[in-house]
Amino acid sequence: MTISYNSSLQKATFFLTGFQGLEDLHGWISIPFCFIYLTVIAGNLTILHVIRTDVTLHEPMYYFLAMLALTDLGLCLSTLPTVLGIFWFDAREIGITACFTQLFFIHTLSLVESSVLLSMSIDRYVAICNPLRYSTVLTPTRIVKMGLSSMLRSALLILPLPFLLKRFQYCHSHVLAHAYCLHLEIMKLACSSIIVNHIYGLFVVACTVGMDSLFIFLSYALILRTVLSIASRQERLRALNTCVSHICAVLLFYIPMIGLSLVHRFGEHLPRIVHLLMSYVYLLVPPLMNPIVYSIKTRQIRIRIAKKFEFVKSLRGFW
Repeated sequence: MTISYNSSLQKATFFLTGFQGLEDLHGWISIPFCFIYLTVIAGNLTILHVIRTDVTLHEPMYYFLAMLALTDLGLCLSTLPTVLGIFWFDAREIGITACFTQLFFIHTLSLVESSVLLSMSIDRYVAICNPLRYSTVLTPTRIVKMGLSSMLRSALLILPLPFLLKRFQYCHSHVLAHAYCLHLEIMKLACSSIIVNHIYGLFVVACTVGMDSLFIFLSYALILRTVLSIASRQERLRALNTCVSHICAVLLFYIPMIGLSLVHRFGEHLPRIVHLLMSYVYLLVPPLMNPIVYSIKTRQIRIRIAKKFEFVKSLRGFW
């Protein structure tokens, strides 16, 4: 692979990779990816539309769900151009500015999703453990502040990464293993020491995903203690049932993340296709499954969506 690299870093070009060895099948491989992307966009837009148009869903729980849908939508759109560009047009070349911009959005939105999941666990904790204070604790103003602080924290922590990468010279191959840009992969192409990037990357993960997962675990420990103190078995099941959708969303986010981390660190002997599939699972499965889980497990959302489809069918029948 010829490298487009002159004296300045700004003229560097990276080369993205699809499914190596299966280039002749990229057109067919693009079909399931198109289906996934369309489902992600349609599902999350449906959730947002239902929450926006139905006044009865203007509650803290659904505001946080709208934040999750927006985050999933952004994460999907940040990878869509390069992934489908490779499959459809074999557009492998990406400029360094575009690459670092994509990297910034992918990592920022991943951290925002972790923060939103934490906010949703706080919502469930207050609703179950302090139901009388629910409306006074989670006011619209406080919810907006929680959302803005999640975005601000994530963006400020990820912002140094492109600048840390920009100071490197890339004398190794400029071929990336994925169809999008990731910090961990790009820094390995540098010919100088990357210890600062390693330390800062671990610091960011510890301050965000590490702390968020710890607080989510603690919130559910307190929720479980409260639920077990309820005398009625039916009331206990009803309280736990309100948490099922959120628990599924947490598992959909953290299990692929942990799996991808383990594959990167201990799976050098595994076929490259395993690394590739795990990275797609991490980025695409949560945005794909979250709307489905909430549509199935949340009765209010399910009823509203069913009513929307009935209304559309009635209009078709009228015309």
